[in-house]
Amino acid sequence: MAKKILGISAFYHDSAAALAVDGRVVFGVHEERLTRVKQDASFPVNAVRACLERGGRLLPGGQPLNLSDLDAIVFYEKPLLKFERLLETHYLFAPKGLRQFLSAMPVWIKEKMLLKKVMLDKLRELGPLDTSKVKLLFPEHHLSHAASAFYPSPFDEAAILTVDGVGEWATGVIGHGRGKDIEILKEQDFPHSIGLLYSAFTYYTGFKVNSGEYKLMGLAPYGAPGSARVKEMTDKIRSALVDIKPDGSIRLNQDYFDYAAGLRMVNESKWTELFGLPPRGAEAELTQDYCDMALAIQDVTEEIILKLAREAKRLTGSKNLCLAGGVALNCVANGKILRENIFDGVWIQPAAGDAGGALGAALAAQHVYFGEPRAASTGKDRMAGSFLGPEYSEAEALLMAEGYGAPYERVPEEKLYDTVAGLIAGGAVVGWHQGREEWGPRALGNRSILGDPRNPEMQKKLNLKIKYRESFRPFAPSVLAEDAGTYFEKGYASPYMLLIDYVTAERRKPLPAGYHAMPLKEKLYHLRSDIPAITHLDYSARVQTVHADTNPRYHRLISAFKKLTGYGVIVNTSFNVRGEPIICTPDDAYRCFMGTEMDYLVVGNLLFDKKVQPAGRLGKQEYAPD
Repeated sequence: MAKKILGISAFYHDSAAALAVDGRVVFGVHEERLTRVKQDASFPVNAVRACLERGGRLLPGGQPLNLSDLDAIVFYEKPLLKFERLLETHYLFAPKGLRQFLSAMPVWIKEKMLLKKVMLDKLRELGPLDTSKVKLLFPEHHLSHAASAFYPSPFDEAAILTVDGVGEWATGVIGHGRGKDIEILKEQDFPHSIGLLYSAFTYYTGFKVNSGEYKLMGLAPYGAPGSARVKEMTDKIRSALVDIKPDGSIRLNQDYFDYAAGLRMVNESKWTELFGLPPRGAEAELTQDYCDMALAIQDVTEEIILKLAREAKRLTGSKNLCLAGGVALNCVANGKILRENIFDGVWIQPAAGDAGGALGAALAAQHVYFGEPRAASTGKDRMAGSFLGPEYSEAEALLMAEGYGAPYERVPEEKLYDTVAGLIAGGAVVGWHQGREEWGPRALGNRSILGDPRNPEMQKKLNLKIKYRESFRPFAPSVLAEDAGTYFEKGYASPYMLLIDYVTAERRKPLPAGYHAMPLKEKLYHLRSDIPAITHLDYSARVQTVHADTNPRYHRLISAFKKLTGYGVIVNTSFNVRGEPIICTPDDAYRCFMGTEMDYLVVGNLLFDKKVQPAGRLGKQEYAPD
């Protein structure tokens, strides 16, 4: 009988739940999408309920599941092992960090040490649970990451690399996946962590740890490559902060860091002395120094990741690599691995961070604990395009429209794609709500805001009037998979927007003399290619390739845009505003649409025009910084 397994991640950030049946991922959703609390860390009661109710309806019989229908419920890490690390760390660093230790203890005693009881209490709010029949399992954190990377991958055999801040003790592992088995070969332990090193610079440059790392990555190209200042910062990172070994393992100089036993990421006075630069305030001006710092740490991170990838190759001899962990969301480093040709095939879990641990925990239970065989590779991954979340019917969309008194036009599907393509080509910004929600941090064409990449004003409009976010932030292209090589140098398949590629040389426009010495504000909106809205300063783009077999509606829309304009690529950014999670329901979509300067909203086949919506029902909102 097919095993039904529920995976859960919670209590740190990005809580989530995922349902796997017989090793196939059926449903998965982030708690934040349902509660509307960004990076919700609470126990994912709503996500679990959705897995049981909505996920159950996707199974033969089409009925919601009860908890007792499950074979196992799996938490993505071992809380007691994590507690051991906390105790040992504070003992080693004592008396430093006593305040943090005392403040953390009540939470650990109440929640973490008694996690099994907390989980059972929360789960029983959803219905009866017979623990004599349903196993409650706790794989290690990095095994959950490794399972999330290998088991859904298109490979029967692969090297596995997981890198993040910290799990229980491990901050990264190299493993080897073969069939149903995963072998851990090498481990980097706390307090030495690539993820925490990168997060320290995230903090120092004024962004929020555990959510602002991608901003730091996006800021890096504004640093001056090859400049004396970047070289000086890079040298100081290598000499004072981190000792990088040939195999990619690292040692962090704890004199400069406070995360192990203190209340801050870094020793600010020592960093200020080292770099001659104070920590940047969250809303302070981004000067060239902070851009150069971002470039320096990005360069160092890429150096470490490449060494780790080569070590994984040496240890396993594999031609394939699977990646997970929060650092695997660094798409610039991922692109470097591909460009270096270390492996023939590279696959990255779309929800590479802690949310993805829920999915990995469920799959680890299937194949490691229960020992069930893994289906042979078909050459394609097992993520169904990462469209694993809730889907809403037209009836639900119509109820939303009725509730807001919102006028709409129902466009027949045979006309929908040409109609919306025409709006985008005419300069409109369109909210696009379709099908099942994406699993992972990237909007992949079902909960997306779309625009014309040829429009030189589009980046500014999206950042300042739609997303209400920092003006330096780049936007991603969604390109027809079959056309990727037309626009980008390598033309990699990148369905989950986790790889950087570069706009082809013939599409680039030269930068003016002295460009890198200009203030950031003057650099932002120079035309850099014939698709300026998705071309970053260094001609890079975080590419999403759109495949007809996994997202036919989105593929048809971009194809219609190509038929109209000659360009098989559009701007895609997540359907949310700064400080909020990606939208989930039709109601979320309409509220976000009305709270911004978006021009049109499409929910299924329903088209909403901002110009005719009722005034005053949902006015423009003010959004707090992250």
